[in-house]
Amino acid sequence: MNRIFIIVLVCFTHLALAQELIFPYQYGWNILSEGDELKFKLEVKDSIAPSMFRMEGIESTGIRFDTLGNFSWQPSFDLVDRLEKQKDFNVIFEAYMADGRKARTTITFTLLHKNRPPVIEELPIAYVKMASSNSFQIPAEYVRDPDGDPITFRPIQEQIPQGANLSSLGLFTWTPSKNQFYALRDKPLVIEFMVEDQPAKASALGRLKIAQTQMDLPPELLVVPGDSAVSVSENDVVNLKIYVSDPNGDDNIAQVGFICSDVQVPETSFKENTKVQSEFIWRPGYDFVEEADSSKKINLTFFAIDNANNRTQRKVTVTVHDAENLQEKDRLSYIKYKNSLIQAKGLIDLLDENHEILSKAYKKAKKGKKNRALINASLGATTGLSPVVLATDQSKVVSAIGGTTVLTLGTLEATELLGKSKTDILEKMKVNVEIRNQLQVAGDNFARKYALKSSRRSSEFDIDRDKLLPIINNQKLVILEIDASKPSYKDYSNKELKKTFPDFSGE
Repeated sequence: MNRIFIIVLVCFTHLALAQELIFPYQYGWNILSEGDELKFKLEVKDSIAPSMFRMEGIESTGIRFDTLGNFSWQPSFDLVDRLEKQKDFNVIFEAYMADGRKARTTITFTLLHKNRPPVIEELPIAYVKMASSNSFQIPAEYVRDPDGDPITFRPIQEQIPQGANLSSLGLFTWTPSKNQFYALRDKPLVIEFMVEDQPAKASALGRLKIAQTQMDLPPELLVVPGDSAVSVSENDVVNLKIYVSDPNGDDNIAQVGFICSDVQVPETSFKENTKVQSEFIWRPGYDFVEEADSSKKINLTFFAIDNANNRTQRKVTVTVHDAENLQEKDRLSYIKYKNSLIQAKGLIDLLDENHEILSKAYKKAKKGKKNRALINASLGATTGLSPVVLATDQSKVVSAIGGTTVLTLGTLEATELLGKSKTDILEKMKVNVEIRNQLQVAGDNFARKYALKSSRRSSEFDIDRDKLLPIINNQKLVILEIDASKPSYKDYSNKELKKTFPDFSGE
């Protein structure tokens, strides 16, 4: 019985291990570049033929794999970023056997970025005028790099006519002489140049055809940036550069300008720097978008007209979004910040003055006039009052009323009888110091916490400011009997405020 079990186990192990997916045997077969094509047929090393093949993880890769095991992949050029250089793709190959077994293998494909040279389409003809400075900017829409690399133009000097120049930015300039211009009448000039991408320096050959102008062609107008729709917020600057050229020569340009669908955009926003280059600079104010709206659209139409009234125009739509006026908000917040501290300092100064007055009154009350006394004598229903002078002056006598009586003599301080009470003054001094200290602490905290513009933009600013007002308007102030004719505060300078509140900010 044990022998039969061992035989079955060995057979089962042999069948399980016999499954093996067979891939291309060349070294590095799973490493390829963008645009390269990889094809092979997946097979299984097994005594039983597979019934079906399948793959996992091929989404968005472009891999084609059928149930018969036919693999085909030509990676597109957008799978690996130009700065990333390479990228790994993990896929799983599976083979299903007719007897229900399954073989499964994970393969990692390494895809390398392939730099492609610039692409140059057929350029429009550059028309030149005799004895005039002709400039032709090779349009960016005709020259591009498929990988998004920056490009530069490199002239082939043998191809450039005398006096002409092609800049690295693709600007062709030439002032043909009379003989050069007449030579173009019979045979237009074709110059070749190179366009290189950076930093790989892959290049492509371009051709620019130059011909003598024989008709009055309309001007060419280029708006930079070239977007037909621009989105900005209020108080942002809209800056557009307008380049104009005329195949018949720049002298043929009669007028360059713009038309706006909104009268709020001033005509002064358009500035003509030269005849072929203008600039549109406009800053929509914070009141440009109505409060009820979140945005507002305007249409700008830039046009160029030549001497024959040929017209070229480009339209740009500008969307202005409503924005919060931070400058105005900061200004108002600072006014609240400073005024609150001015009120606090004004009251602190009044309390300091009042404290000096109370201190003097207390000293005077404490000193008193000890030369006064009270005499109480009783004679029937009669009571007599008389000042008595102590041993310091024997010339004074005591007045008495009627015969024999009982005399009571007590010494009192003058303030208890004629002036203010010492106790009342001490109570007022205590209240004065209490309010003053409370106001100083609250003012210091407020000045320190909201010294920066950013902190005053928070919602807590108005809450803390409201907390400061009850301290300034303390109900115990009525006890102090402060002179109401004095102003509650004055316009203190920043230096004076900083002296009381060291953390006060002047901006």
